[in-house]
Amino acid sequence: MKRRQLMRRVATGLAVVAGARLAGPALAQAAPGTGSADFPGLGVPLDRLLGIVSLSHVNDPATTPIFPGDPEFVLETAATVAADGYYLQNVREGEHTGTHWGSPAHFQDGGLTADQLVPEDLFLPAVKIDIRDKAAADADYAVTVADLQQWEATNGRIPSGAAVILWTGWDSKWGTDAYVNADADGVTHQPGFSPDAAQWLIDTGRLAARGALGTDTFGPDLGNDETYPVSVKLYDHHRISLENLANLGALPAAGAYVLVGGAINRAGSGSPATIFGLIPRLP
Repeated sequence: MKRRQLMRRVATGLAVVAGARLAGPALAQAAPGTGSADFPGLGVPLDRLLGIVSLSHVNDPATTPIFPGDPEFVLETAATVAADGYYLQNVREGEHTGTHWGSPAHFQDGGLTADQLVPEDLFLPAVKIDIRDKAAADADYAVTVADLQQWEATNGRIPSGAAVILWTGWDSKWGTDAYVNADADGVTHQPGFSPDAAQWLIDTGRLAARGALGTDTFGPDLGNDETYPVSVKLYDHHRISLENLANLGALPAAGAYVLVGGAINRAGSGSPATIFGLIPRLP
């Protein structure tokens, strides 16, 4: 079975199993298994078809870089087992703190807010563009259309509605001043997409009504461009961003999916998130 056919069936299987579990035990038993949820039609447990990796950093004020101008991140003990009978922390942070996703309203006046999106907007085929060498040589490197076309020559066409993720190597700088990489004037230097590359992805349907731009930096734009031209183009229809990603070495160049979780705030511009990579185990 070809990888793409497998992933389409897995995606369908995930929806069917989830629906069965929500509908009740009787319907769930229609997909028999031995402990794990079976993939309908194949009788194979989903955990044997898919590997799961976390693409999120741990939220910790001691190590989480804050985008310049964003709210302070504070994590404090609110209750203890000894004093209150239970343990609880109080969290104060912006919606775009740490690993997070952004909704269209983040850059589009009147754009869809987090609570107006649907689960399908947060479950996307994923491709990873490795630009670590270029980013190491030039912290202001902007991915070009030629870079994307060269990636496709090796890996095949980027799927419609994909999460197109840059692996810049910035995740290895997490928790250090090198992550923000500010110069003497306080300007941040991080790689990103060029506006032309973002426009090409949109015009060709690779970023369709659904889709995402992802990165292991603060965002899809160059760190030194405060006009955010890529974000302005991205946040239309149901498209989202995936930012401050981690562990991208565990994500293959193609063939995986991303599943985005996090609090859905009323009228939210996004949310700190646990983002999972779902990777097929079979060739």
